[in-house]
Amino acid sequence: MSTLAIEADGLVRDFGAVRALDHLSLEVPAGIVFGFLGPNGAGKTTAIRTFLGLVEPNAGTARVLGFDTRRESDRIRERAGALLEHHGLYERLTAEQNLDFAGRVWRMSSGDRQARTRELLEQFGLWDRRREAAGKWSRGMKQKLAVARAVFHRPPLVFLDEPTAGLDPVASAALRDDLAALASGHGVTIFLTTHNLVEAERLCDLVGVIRRGRLAALGPPASLRAADSNIVRVTGTGLNDLMAGAALAVPGVLVANVVDGALEVELGEGVRTAPLIAWLVERGVEIDEVRRDRPSLEDAFLELVTDDGATGSASASVPR
Repeated sequence: MSTLAIEADGLVRDFGAVRALDHLSLEVPAGIVFGFLGPNGAGKTTAIRTFLGLVEPNAGTARVLGFDTRRESDRIRERAGALLEHHGLYERLTAEQNLDFAGRVWRMSSGDRQARTRELLEQFGLWDRRREAAGKWSRGMKQKLAVARAVFHRPPLVFLDEPTAGLDPVASAALRDDLAALASGHGVTIFLTTHNLVEAERLCDLVGVIRRGRLAALGPPASLRAADSNIVRVTGTGLNDLMAGAALAVPGVLVANVVDGALEVELGEGVRTAPLIAWLVERGVEIDEVRRDRPSLEDAFLELVTDDGATGSASASVPR
């Protein structure tokens, strides 16, 4: 199999006057957790449906697991798992029955179905509740069962469209751990859409940001954040408003304020912190900590998807 799970080149998909995908080009390596981020209406779900061969593009090509999405979509769907907008569970059936039914659809043997059911329910912490009707479960438990069903036939690639949406923080963290275990322990490629940027930063090996159907950025979460920040926060003894005002005389200091007892300073581009720290020490400040505040993935995301920050590039590649 190709080392790439997904290859897309110039995908265009129109729905009437609305262009959902606008020359989208993307490469997703096999065996990773890939996060696909974007605001509502950016084209995330359309991209997944195109990769599964459920929607045909107006232009461009895509290959998933080595198969062409136009000519070999059946073979893609045979080899991929998917959890899209709704969990699709049979709520009158038990957890065991839901998974057994999935195994029958995939024509798995009885012994394989039983072994796989136990393996996944134990992995997801659901084994003790296996004989309960799924309709009585919490949303988080249902979502775990739906993910288990999506990977039941051991697909090498799984598409998950906002799997933690609507879950409380505890349930989200538990499902996130389960997904990480799937990728690391079973070599599954997980293509994940999410609005939870903390989740993406913690879980994903690679992140793509889509805006108005075009790829705005692609790279590891850390690379999408600025390597350095011009904001320096100094904590210690002897910091006050007078000191902040005087610090404006230090070369390279643009803004200085005392916030919650700490000195927050904005430095000019490329200015090092050492001259500022030396200046403070000379004036009797006892410094406890100096920290440059790095932008979060959320900061980088907002810059990419807002009109002021987005470049609207048609394709992007992993930074080298």
